[in-house]
Amino acid sequence: MASAESSVTGLKGKVALITGATSGIGRESAIALAREGCYVAITGRNIEALQEVFKLCCDAGLPQEKVLSVPANLNDDKDCEQVVSATVSHFGHLDILVNNAGILVKGGIQNISVEDYDKQMHINTRQVFLLMKLALPHILERKGNIVNVSSVTGLRAFPGIVAYTMSKAAVDQLTRSVALEVADRGVRVNAVNPGVIVTDLHYRAGMTDEAYLKFLEFSKTTHAMGRVGEAREVADAVVFLASEKSSFITGATLPIDGGRSVMCPR
Repeated sequence: MASAESSVTGLKGKVALITGATSGIGRESAIALAREGCYVAITGRNIEALQEVFKLCCDAGLPQEKVLSVPANLNDDKDCEQVVSATVSHFGHLDILVNNAGILVKGGIQNISVEDYDKQMHINTRQVFLLMKLALPHILERKGNIVNVSSVTGLRAFPGIVAYTMSKAAVDQLTRSVALEVADRGVRVNAVNPGVIVTDLHYRAGMTDEAYLKFLEFSKTTHAMGRVGEAREVADAVVFLASEKSSFITGATLPIDGGRSVMCPR
């Protein structure tokens, strides 16, 4: 059943499309939205993981017909078109887009290849732009909203991940620019900017178990709250920005980072 708060959030019966929904922040966001009674379309490349999230969304209170699973590779423009059209075809409309899918490509400007740069920017920036462009006509009809999952690296510079920081800074500026374009038509566009969150992002970027554990331990010193974050904490912010509780917020890039973005070396 939807939570008692769903009448306050205004999410019950709304339709949300969540990309990168098979793990981490996307997975937790889909489940959290389902818990609020929001119908969800989930997409990702891992079909087995997608089926698991489908079940978890049903366990959160949604009937099976109110959860749509759309396997897709968002590197492909046709797949981007398919996930939006499939969502609208199944539910009849689209209220919310959560752009979460993304990758991390390591490397500074002297050692990253142009091919890896293009790969980073394609999935982290181009597909976000394309999905917003495809979804926006439907969201305008419903006066809905968009939540982009960016990063603290969009707000602050970090060495050794030049393409990643560029991609997230671009997402932040895209968020602000589109927010101004559609504000007078009743649509809000915001972003969340997580710090270090326990997900598989760094594993997929090639980090070993040992290195990741060391990274998490070190990250306790780079976050003012003395710890790293959990995906559910970012998902809570996504739900907030997607809900009526944030009805006068647009163009925001909200740090969910335990204070990391406001810290200075000392």
